[in-house]
Amino acid sequence: MRKEIFKVLAKRVWTSLLVLFLLMTFLFFLLRISPGDPSVKYISPDLSPKLTALVKKSFSLEGSFATQYKTFILNLSEGEFGISYTYRIPVVEVIKRTLPFTIIFSLLSFIIQIVFGFLLSVIAVKKINGITDRIISKTSLTVYAIPSFVAGVFLIYIFSEKLSILPSSGLSSFDTESYTTIQKLFDYAQHLVLPLITLSLNGIAVFFKYLRDNLEEVYNKPFVENLRANGFTEKDIVRKHIIPNAINPVISIAGVELGLLFSGALITEVIFALPGMGRLTVDAILSRDYPVVIGCTFVAGILVILTNLSSDIIKAVLDKRIAKGILN
Repeated sequence: MRKEIFKVLAKRVWTSLLVLFLLMTFLFFLLRISPGDPSVKYISPDLSPKLTALVKKSFSLEGSFATQYKTFILNLSEGEFGISYTYRIPVVEVIKRTLPFTIIFSLLSFIIQIVFGFLLSVIAVKKINGITDRIISKTSLTVYAIPSFVAGVFLIYIFSEKLSILPSSGLSSFDTESYTTIQKLFDYAQHLVLPLITLSLNGIAVFFKYLRDNLEEVYNKPFVENLRANGFTEKDIVRKHIIPNAINPVISIAGVELGLLFSGALITEVIFALPGMGRLTVDAILSRDYPVVIGCTFVAGILVILTNLSSDIIKAVLDKRIAKGILN
């Protein structure tokens, strides 16, 4: 079993690294062929031609595409992203400031999605095609169709502008210096309510749909009727037999969803002005800070790879047949 899991891991690592390499190569050429020069805003007509050339050279944009690409790949292999054009410090240091928040924020949203998706699917499947099931299913479909930025703006309008019960942006209030630790935690929680709801709504709908359909499929299998005939209670059937059989296919979706949260929280972070890597990426794109864009994309790619890798390993551990299927 360990040998098969190792083979799954080795195969996934190789394919993931190849995908990451292609992604970074595409990003490199996309940034280089896009119009504009990031060094222009630092160049004044008062600068001498020699000083202007030094400024351009400091941005590592001199030389042919081939030379720049070779340097780019060598730097990536060493984990070196260069110096941020905007912050004038190593990109790694810039990312360290924002990555922890994005990870914690994404994990909180992921937990909310799993919990609510699971609870709603269990409630709906108790009476399949009943009124409750139909209401929850249609509501989840409607929620899934709403873009995150629309949901975020709507929540800000209702709860911040009209009702004035929740803050609309930022991670904390301006006057938290005099707050106690508990008051600060409560203030953080208030600021995270709307962003977490915005980021979690679509995921809840996705998990509900997959879990609900899997639960219904297992419910209709012959072994469930045999369990009922043998005197098992409905509660034991659901808890010990139906849920374990229905949960396995959802692990893949969980891995993809968590990866998307790590790399795709930027819309929510921008709407609510949160200090995360998503907002950093958007700011870097707008200011043409190439090293930061590359560093953020690389880190996001690594996070997506790790989450998908973890889901494959978990599936292989739970079901030996899955490991064989992945290897074929």
